[in-house]
Amino acid sequence: MAIAPGRTGYLYHETYFWHNAGHVQSFDKHIEAWRHWENPETKRRMHNLVAVSGLLDKVKHLKPRPATTEELARVHCPAYIQRVYEMSADDSKGYHTAGDVATFAPGGYRIAAMAAGGAIEAMEAVLGGEVRNAYALVRPPGHHAERDNGMGFCIFNNVAVAAAHALEVHGLRRVAVVDFDVHHGNGTQHMFESDPRVLFISLHQDSNYPLRSGYVTETGVGPGEGTTVNVPLPPGSGSGAYKTAFTRVVLPALEVFQPELLLVSAGYDASYMDNLAAMILSSADFGWMMSKLVEAAEALCGGRLVALHEGGYSELYVPFCGLAALEAMSGVKTEVQDPWLEEVASWGYQELQSHQEAVVTAAEKVLDKLRAVVAREGTDGAVPGR
Repeated sequence: MAIAPGRTGYLYHETYFWHNAGHVQSFDKHIEAWRHWENPETKRRMHNLVAVSGLLDKVKHLKPRPATTEELARVHCPAYIQRVYEMSADDSKGYHTAGDVATFAPGGYRIAAMAAGGAIEAMEAVLGGEVRNAYALVRPPGHHAERDNGMGFCIFNNVAVAAAHALEVHGLRRVAVVDFDVHHGNGTQHMFESDPRVLFISLHQDSNYPLRSGYVTETGVGPGEGTTVNVPLPPGSGSGAYKTAFTRVVLPALEVFQPELLLVSAGYDASYMDNLAAMILSSADFGWMMSKLVEAAEALCGGRLVALHEGGYSELYVPFCGLAALEAMSGVKTEVQDPWLEEVASWGYQELQSHQEAVVTAAEKVLDKLRAVVAREGTDGAVPGR
């Protein structure tokens, strides 16, 4: 799928790299101070590779802005927003805690609001026709953040803020979110699990983070029953498992739902080099997944796709995975070659295993529930144009 040069937006800002989650340290538990997993280097190095590759010169640069409290309050409790604001203003501590492993330094509210606002601006550029699709290299990530607390390195839920903005401001009736971060997007799921206007699909490592979250049996609540699709793949899943999940669950679900906008929570922690998961994907796999999502967006919603950077903790490998995804979105293949691609592609068990297929088969059954929702809610079959 060829995309005209400059028709892919790219949003980043130096502010994002100033988010400080602190250090991992506990003298009582004999943990020497160590740089936090969610540090700036993975995303800074990805941005540097995008620049060195020449791709930075072939995308349209987008500027972020802070999300307003009203925009944040569409998915977060006002009391939580105020709590983060007040903690951020307190510079008497080195860092503050918004929830389970969700820490930030003084002033962090402004950075987190800039990440959520960046998600909105990237989406606005797509919905307004300024670009055909957009990649937002935002930080901190967002998909774990719940309505009333932060979680898993996330302060505000960037993708949920963007989805809610699309629904409430632009009046879209069907928004899809595909989350291929290796950790379950619990916050996004909970924010929309009762809303039939939002399809949420998550491919993640089973029983990683959060614990007891993201089971196949979690399919939505009330009127949203059937619009949550979880594919909790077993540890050790590789190219075959992910491609099977895409072809048998993700892409058919999108076809059934007929979204007017496709949002992607793009995390690269399912790579074989990541230290917070146990999957074995390569950069080529991430490029393949993004290319399929671009094709789906072109077929279903006039190409309107916005990818928001989530996790990924290998400073060495995230840049190659993210570049592959951005190449797929822009249709521009750079001269950069993944120096480890041949190695990881040659690993054993990259092909689909029987216990992995069993999970995909179970997730496929949720599609019948999704069809029932679509039949009840109805669609007009219109595909937004340019």
